[in-house]
Amino acid sequence: MPTATPEQPAERRPPVRDPEAPRRVTLLELFFDLVYVVALSLISRGLITEVDWQRALQSLIMLMAMWWTWAITTLVTDLYDPQRSEIKLLIIAVMFGALLMTTAIPEAFGARGLVFAGTYVAIHLGRGLFLMPTVRRHRQTQRRAARIFVWFATSAIPWLVGATVSGHAREILWAVALGIDYLGFRLAYPVPGLGVVPDAQRNVTAEHLSERYQQFFIIALGDAILVTGTVFSLHHSETENIGAFAIAFATTLLLWRIYVHKSGELLPHAIARSKQPSKFLNSAPYTHLLMVAGVVTSASGFDLVLLEPTGRTPPAWLAVILGGPALFLAGRAAFEYEVFSRVSRSRPGGVLALLTISPGLLFLAPVYAALGAMLVLAGVAVADHLRSRGRPPEDPSPPH
Repeated sequence: MPTATPEQPAERRPPVRDPEAPRRVTLLELFFDLVYVVALSLISRGLITEVDWQRALQSLIMLMAMWWTWAITTLVTDLYDPQRSEIKLLIIAVMFGALLMTTAIPEAFGARGLVFAGTYVAIHLGRGLFLMPTVRRHRQTQRRAARIFVWFATSAIPWLVGATVSGHAREILWAVALGIDYLGFRLAYPVPGLGVVPDAQRNVTAEHLSERYQQFFIIALGDAILVTGTVFSLHHSETENIGAFAIAFATTLLLWRIYVHKSGELLPHAIARSKQPSKFLNSAPYTHLLMVAGVVTSASGFDLVLLEPTGRTPPAWLAVILGGPALFLAGRAAFEYEVFSRVSRSRPGGVLALLTISPGLLFLAPVYAALGAMLVLAGVAVADHLRSRGRPPEDPSPPH
């Protein structure tokens, strides 16, 4: 990747990240993340408006779309210099678009579908139209932006057509569009005549990229805390209120603990040690999406339990209450494989435990279903602690 030399005038230097420059996250990037606090909150609240499979699919589509605007923008700030004025302007423009998408979330599959899809398309195509002339003196960098633009231009068709139809047709078309967007990234954006993005242009800044993913996971946990603090109900006995509140808080704490244990702490070192940092670039968006989806679903479960902790647990409610931790553990297992090239038995063991206890919880109150999920996560956290107790610090997987 071409880098600027000290002799080049500032306006002629490529806006790519200087390997010798500071690698910490900028304040503008943190400011950019604030949009997603609102977006995740609206998605988690919307999931329980009608607890069924169609609503779950719609919530997943919206989450994947919002996540992709964040993930690709984070990649831009990793590859390009976030201190350059043109990159700052790009981040602010994407922030405006992401906020506009967020306002459309409650009616994305209704009257505001065109706002949601149109803004998503405008963000990704606009980024390419902005970057290609900005890096015009640096052909390899411009070709990378062109490849990405072609793929997003292709997915724009089902996005925009889907916004003009309703019901299952919109869901199918938007799912196809997301499939194109996610597959393009995985395949390194192959384009006839241009090929794929070379590995040399897919290197990452270990400290910066890992810190950004960690920060977004904390934002997702913030949604769970927001639900716990704002949905606390006064319509039940004090014991039920405090019990549901304590279970929600403890579950959030366990999600954080399981995430940071070893893999979360050592991710920057794992990326730095690897001879192919692009392998983390290829997998991190997908593993973290699973974990974030698990946390968002868990937050929806907190909402249900805090509002109605007593009575029988409907099957759809149970799917939300147990499905959130199960999704998180599945993503966490993949995340551990990224860092250590192996998976601890406690991860699939936790998912199996959740499946095992689910039939019996149908006959109990929602607060007990939440308690069961919390105890499974506690078991995973204890297993992590026992496995690492008395052992020297574990190194990430050897370089590949």
